[in-house]
Amino acid sequence: MSDAFFDGPVADEGAEEIQRLREALEIKTREVEAQQDRYLRAVAEFDNVRKRAAREREEYTRYANESLLRDVLPVLDNLDRAMQAARSEPATSLTTGVELIQRELLRILEKYGVAPFTSVGQPFDPERHEAIARVQNPDLPDMSVAGETARGYLLHGRVLRPAMVTVAVAPDDSGPSAADA
Repeated sequence: MSDAFFDGPVADEGAEEIQRLREALEIKTREVEAQQDRYLRAVAEFDNVRKRAAREREEYTRYANESLLRDVLPVLDNLDRAMQAARSEPATSLTTGVELIQRELLRILEKYGVAPFTSVGQPFDPERHEAIARVQNPDLPDMSVAGETARGYLLHGRVLRPAMVTVAVAPDDSGPSAADA
């Protein structure tokens, strides 16, 4: 065969078409490379944002109670002063000092949404009370709180710590009855 078959206007058109397709392929290849570069940058940026958010969350968690602790430090200072005064003054000044410290600490807790709740005389509520003992008491309704060992506290209306309580129960009438005689 001769090369004459591949010469001529048809061959020129084919060569032009091939050249045009090569140029289009080069353009598309550059576009794909640019898109891939943008994608990789976006992935890297997302990863950096995720890492930064994790660091900020960790730092927030670490220092979340900073203002509360700053408010409690003066209470600790007052306790130190009360202990010093107790070593040199009568017990009444110690009692007065401790009462002042207790009021100050309750004020700080209230500032952060913490409030004590009343338990004695209330019906026993397992959500708010932790029973540590039962006592027979004919003067109180059955299953009511007779005494409190540790006060319970709410944080913005939700139980922060249940009260440790003694629960009144009806007296045990297991002695001999008239029916047994």
